[in-house]
Formats: sequence, C-alpha cells, structure tokens
Amino acid sequence: MGFYRKNIGGLHQAVRIALGVAVAVAAFVYLTGAALWLVALGGAGFALTGLVGYCPMCAMAGIGRGGVS
Repeated sequence: MGFYRKNIGGLHQAVRIALGVAVAVAAFVYLTGAALWLVALGGAGFALTGLVGYCPMCAMAGIGRGGVS
C-alpha cells in the first residue's frame, strides 16, 4: 500500500503530469538562468505529484478522492 494514501484520481493525475512536463519543457525553451531552474523544478514537482498520486497541498486542504480525505 505504501506510506501514503492516494488523494488524487486518474484524470487529475494525467493532467498534473501533462502540465508539469509542459511547464518544465517551456522553461527550458523560453527562460534562462535561475528562473529556468526554478520554473523547471516546479514543473517537475507538479508532474511528480501526478506520478505518485499524492498531493500534499490537497491533503492539507482536505481534498481527497471521492470527496473524502
């Protein structure tokens, strides 16, 4: 089962992965310097939450799968 309980569903996961990768790629295309790395890491972190299926911010806000956290 793991050390956590998934709190985002399948569609939410797919959207997070797609947007996270898109933001990271856009950062490498359009930005330079420190901004590039900050935005790329943010996008990668967003994609990682999609891959894992757990979002700490959603957990703190009480948002979970099926409306139950």
